[in-house]
Formats: sequence, structure tokens, C-alpha cells
Amino acid sequence: MTSQKRDNQREADLSIIGRLRLDGRKALVTGGGQGLGQMFAHALAEAGADVAIADISREKAERVAAGIQSLDRQSMAITVDVSKAMEATRMVAEVMTAWDRLDIAVNNVGVAIPIKPAMEVTEGEWDHVINTNLRGTFFCAQAEARAMQPRHYGKIINVSSICGRIVWPDPQAVYSISKAGVSHLTRCLAAEWIPHGIRVNCISPGVTRTPDLFPEVVPMFLKTAPIDHVAEARDMQGAVLYLAAEASDFVVGHDLVLDGGYTVR
Repeated sequence: MTSQKRDNQREADLSIIGRLRLDGRKALVTGGGQGLGQMFAHALAEAGADVAIADISREKAERVAAGIQSLDRQSMAITVDVSKAMEATRMVAEVMTAWDRLDIAVNNVGVAIPIKPAMEVTEGEWDHVINTNLRGTFFCAQAEARAMQPRHYGKIINVSSICGRIVWPDPQAVYSISKAGVSHLTRCLAAEWIPHGIRVNCISPGVTRTPDLFPEVVPMFLKTAPIDHVAEARDMQGAVLYLAAEASDFVVGHDLVLDGGYTVR
């Protein structure tokens, strides 16, 4: 490489656009088979990363993985139930076997039960939401951090919700409690793992159009939000890309709210 080419490469590496690139990085997205997870996976791939798609549905994961491969990136489909700690460990082991490294992990899996009063929530419904959203996020992050620690660098991005910050007008206590846990889990892990070079952050979307969106939350959101529409899944891509990239290396334990101003009132 000539001296001029080296200078040009150095300038590219220091540019803000260059610091948002993910060339050569290996990423994992849970719940990547549809909705937000699919959008996150495509954003990471477009920025240069190879992306593993983990989902409870093998068919959905394979479909998204094929789309990533069409972008000339490596991808693989992994079937996983994140509520089971051993499956989270196996999921990360599959990535490490294939790529020998994990640089970025987006813990996107989340479930909700239909809106109902807390006095009507069953033990099974509580366990399903808490085990998936909170327990699952913890054990996925644990397995991901173990893979990242030897390289002393990694980005873990959890997906919380504005419902973890506020009491939603309609009763959905269990979902809100689980997401409040994800937000605080993020802060706890961020403080503990930054000495190992692992940055842990999260995003908290507002009402976003996804296949699992309960339609009754839309008018409730629009009644209060300063913005005049709900989010599309693509509106969340930039935040995840930023938190995954070198440009956000000084961001540790942050909860990035993306809600059209809903929580400012």
C-alpha cells in the first residue's frame, strides 16, 4: 500500500461515516425472523456485518437469513427459545463455531399478553412474559458476553420499551414490569462489563407497527404523542446501528428512547 493510500485509509477510518461501518463484524439478532428484528438484521448487514438470525420459528429465521445473504453478507438461521438458558448458550455456541467471534448482539425477543387487568393475569401468563422478556434477555446477554470477553470488545443492545418507563393508560402491568427490568438489567450489566470492553445499552421504542402490535394501543398513543403517527420498524434501525458501531463507544448503560415524544409529556 502506498503512503497516499495509507493516509486515505486512515482518514476513512476516522470519518464519522467510517465509524458507523461494521465491515468484518459478526452480529447476532434474536427474534430476527420478523418485525423489528428483521429490520435490525438488515441494518447491520447493510453496514457491513455478517448476521446470524435467531428465532423460535426456523422458517422465519431462514427466510431473513436468505435476504441477508442476498446482500452479499454471511448469515445463518438458528432456532432458539430464549426463555431457556441452555438454548441461549447453544445459540451463541453455534455462532462461535461458524465464525469464531461475536462482536454485536441485539436481544430483541419480546412477547406480550393481551391487555388485561393485573388481577386477571394468570401464573402461566406471568411466567411466559417474564421468562421470555427479562430472564431470556439476561441469559442471552450472559452467553454473548462470555463470547466477547476474550477479544475485550463487544456491543450488546437490548430492546426495552417506553412501557418500562411509564404506566401505560391501559392495563398491561406484566409487560411493563418485564421491560422495566430489561432497562435496569442493561444498566447493571453495562457497569459490570465495561471493564471487559463490553458496551451494553438498550433502546426503548414507542408504539411501532409490527406483526404482533395490538391495534388498540394506536389511538391511545396518538392521543398523547406530540408526533402525528406511530413508528414503523425502520424508524428503529438507526439507533441500533449507532449503538452497534464504533461511533458509540463512549455510550455505556444508556436507554435510548424512540417514541415520537410520547414520554416528554
